[in-house]
Amino acid sequence: MPSLSTLSPDALAELRSKLRGEYETLKAQGLKLDMTRGKPASDQLDLAAEMLALPGNRDTTAEDGTDARNYGNLQGLPEARALFAPVLGAPPEQIVIANNSSLALMHDVLVYALLKGVPGGEGPWSKQEPITILCPVPGYDRHFALCEGFGIRMIPIPMTGEGPDMAAVEREAADPSVKGIWCVPQYSNPSGETYSDETVRRLAALKAAAPDFRILWDNAYAVHHLTEARPSLVDILEACTQAGHPDRPIVFASTSKVTLAGAGFAMLAASPANVKWYLAQAGRRSIGPDKLNQLRHVRFLRDAAGIAAHMDRHRALIGPKFAAVEEAFAARLDGWDVARWSRPLGGYFVTLDVTDGTASQVVRLAGEAGIALTPAGATHPYGRDPHDRTLRIAPTFPKLDAVRKAAEAVALCTLLAAVEARAAG
Repeated sequence: MPSLSTLSPDALAELRSKLRGEYETLKAQGLKLDMTRGKPASDQLDLAAEMLALPGNRDTTAEDGTDARNYGNLQGLPEARALFAPVLGAPPEQIVIANNSSLALMHDVLVYALLKGVPGGEGPWSKQEPITILCPVPGYDRHFALCEGFGIRMIPIPMTGEGPDMAAVEREAADPSVKGIWCVPQYSNPSGETYSDETVRRLAALKAAAPDFRILWDNAYAVHHLTEARPSLVDILEACTQAGHPDRPIVFASTSKVTLAGAGFAMLAASPANVKWYLAQAGRRSIGPDKLNQLRHVRFLRDAAGIAAHMDRHRALIGPKFAAVEEAFAARLDGWDVARWSRPLGGYFVTLDVTDGTASQVVRLAGEAGIALTPAGATHPYGRDPHDRTLRIAPTFPKLDAVRKAAEAVALCTLLAAVEARAAG
């Protein structure tokens, strides 16, 4: 199959006419498919259905004698912290278990840093404005929305396949106004890459960074494998301690895509100083989390082997959806030199890089054909992709047949947008 650049004007016009015909047929199908957010599907949520009967009305006492129905235990039940200690790479005493949203934890950490400052810093971040956070791109739009909402300046840092471009990170972090970096280190959102050992160790060892610089380590997909492969990820807490910066990382995770998305729990892991700091602030807004839900998770998941077995059941449901995206993209786009896409080993997304200047058009074409995609630019701070190139594809929520149809349609729109852009000169 020739690339578009080798086609004569007549051949290009013929291809455009053929693709336009296919596109009009697609529109006539009246599809209504949603590929916008990385949500678990109902059959994934069903995997945790028996949790709804747990812990039971006579099973409300934690291992330490705590009545889980009552106030207290701001840090979370010891057995819940112990259950996820291997996932977070921290001892239970350096873990906080909160209510269902890790995004809420990230929000609160930023608010507390802005209003109170963080251990080792020189007072509230808000008194040091302007302040900046580094944002690897493509990245997670909700991270960017948090920063934008609080007026925090964002600097895009390119991803490399092994994590953020560390030369750029080291250069930018030398500015004392730079207070942190967002990271999704395992199966990155949306590129799917896992940070290399070198990347993690260079982040941990940043010498010129401000004393209150924080690595906001959103390890949302730590157990969300799509294959038998298990890419290793260096423990950021241990790496920073070894580098002499134990307070630098704050690790976030949740069970939102493990058990019940609206009824899981969120987790934070950090140095003893950071945990003490966080609890001191959080204690003013809450007397304690939902400990019955923590017991429910402990009874259901039981241990590390239980978590792994449960996630294997997730993989059996969503793995075929990712395979369907790969098959559809390869069948339509291979050889044309108009797009490239990720082939993730885990996580919830596929990144589709289309011909420069056409991502917005692909989204528009798909939308007119009944396929809702995340807006072009969502993978970059302020919603601005300077190349208008990168799209995030979320295959988990629709049924398999719908994923296949949507992927085929997106591939058609990608090729059509590239052909029309070339034809327009």
